[in-house]
Parts: sequence; C-alpha cells; structure tokens
Amino acid sequence: MRRLLFLSGLLFLCFFQGLRAQDIQFIPDTVLINGDTLLMLGDSVLIEEPKKEIFWKTGGNYNMNIQQVTLSNWAAGGSSSFALNTGVSVFANYKKDNKVWDTQLNVNLGFSRQSDRQYQTRKTNDNFTFVSNYGRELSKMLYLSTQLDARTQLLEGFKYSAGSDGEVLRTKISDLLSPGYVQSSTGLNYRKTYERKGKLSMIISPFTGRFTIVMNDSLSNAGAFGVTPGENVRAEAGMSLATSITDFVLMENITWKADLNLFSNYESFGNMVVNFSSKIQMKVNKYISTRIETALIYDENVLIKQDDGSSKQAIQLQNLINFGVSLDF
Repeated sequence: MRRLLFLSGLLFLCFFQGLRAQDIQFIPDTVLINGDTLLMLGDSVLIEEPKKEIFWKTGGNYNMNIQQVTLSNWAAGGSSSFALNTGVSVFANYKKDNKVWDTQLNVNLGFSRQSDRQYQTRKTNDNFTFVSNYGRELSKMLYLSTQLDARTQLLEGFKYSAGSDGEVLRTKISDLLSPGYVQSSTGLNYRKTYERKGKLSMIISPFTGRFTIVMNDSLSNAGAFGVTPGENVRAEAGMSLATSITDFVLMENITWKADLNLFSNYESFGNMVVNFSSKIQMKVNKYISTRIETALIYDENVLIKQDDGSSKQAIQLQNLINFGVSLDF
C-alpha cells in the first residue's frame, strides 16, 4: 500500500512539473554593444532586420479603346467606320528628407477611319506632355520649386475643308514640334495630400520662361503660332500659375485628375495663355474603365482657320468619352 501511494505521489509531482514547464516564459536578455541594443535568448542573438526606406514610387496606366461599325445594305443609311484611341501615362516620384521630385509623362494617340470619304483615315487625338517638378521643403506644405513643362504632338495635323469643285482640301496646320511648348518656372509650391491619397499642387512663379517652337519650315515661314515669320523659336518672359489635382476620389471607383496652367507675358500682362485638362475615370473592374477627358486651350497668338477661309482667335476644345481596356502597372 505504501509503495502504491509513493508511486501515485511521484506521478502527480511529475505531471505538475510538466504543467509548470509549459507556462515558463523565456524573457530575452538585453545587451548594449557600441550604443546598439541587442536581444539575447540563451546563446542566440535576436536581430531585428531594419526596414528598408523607399524613396522612389513609380507606376503608370495604359488604356486602349476601339469602336467599329460595319454596315452592308443598311436601309437607314450610314457608313462603316473604325476608331482607335490609345494612351500611356507613367510617373516617377521621389521623396527624401526635405526634397521632392515628381515627374510625369502622358502620350495619347487616336484615329478614325470612315470608308465613304476622301482621306479615309484621320487623326482625332495626338498629344505629348512631360512635366517635372523639383522642390525643397520650406514648411509642412510649402516648397521652393522649379518646374519644367514640355508639350507637343507626334504626327502631322491637317485641316479638312470643302473645295469649290466638291473635292476635300487638306491643309497641314501642325507637325512634330510645330508647335512645341517648353515652359520653365521657379516659385512657391503649395502641396497637400488628402486622406484617400489624392494630391493637390499649386505653384506660382514670377520667374517663368516660355518658348514656342515651330520646326516645320512652311509653318515657320507663315508665322504660325505667334513666331516671327522665318524664325523657329519665340521666347517670352512672364509669370505663371500651375495647378494639378491627382487621384482625387469623387466617390467609390471614380477618380478625378486635372491640370491648369496659366501664363501671362510681361509685355502684355493680363492676357492669359490657358491650358486646362481634366480626366474622370470610372473603373468597372481591374481591367475595364470608362474615361471622360476634356482639354481646353486658349492662346491669343494662335489663329484658328475657319471654314470660310478666315483666321481668328478662338478657344480650342476637345472632349473624349472612352470605354475600354485600362491597365495599371
């Protein structure tokens, strides 16, 4: 009987010690080496790998939209047509300490083809825009910044009009770097980031240089886009205001992006050159979206040829509604 009680007590004691062993917490020791704090567990050193700082953020978007209409023996009338609009937008943003550098490139091309007209394929959209902004922080939202803005097109542009004999007349009115615009400005930049990652940037510059480039000889000789006839570059000094809104969330899956650039030449101060663009994107899913794009340009030095043959100052307006493939990368 005594042996039985002894064995039972020994088993109970072993079981109790096992339970206590499961509750043991291993508390690492702290060691200071050259001012750095290290954690030790037994003979092992626990080293927490430092988080890698990321200074660059890059990405972009590609979109393509196609529309096709095919008619054969169609009693209501009409003609077969095909339209393509495509574009790419890329960005590279850098931020370290009190320095920021934002760069963006946008390229868009569009064509339409209609089978029952002269010059069946015609350009509907063509623009190249490069904007780079470098700044140093003065306060939480205020920076001293320098911005470079370059704009042009990639392909020839034509004006189509009806001739006296019924033929369609095609006149070249633009080309690559005809016109091209380069604007450099230095001033104060107000920057704000919203809760949903939308960004606002406003830079006002009393020190702005603007260069109008016309490399096509026929357009240059005609004094197109305000250059002196025969000259390829027109230089202006003035002040500017550039405002940019990026990824502003209007509602779920709907974002707004807009840019406004105003420039006034000191020689004719108060007369504004206006460049405005807006894009509202409504995402259906990861790959499909609808975009409403608007562009407005006014430049008193650019005379727009009218259908009656005269030329006059006018507001240039472009509006596109696209539905198609949209890929973010």
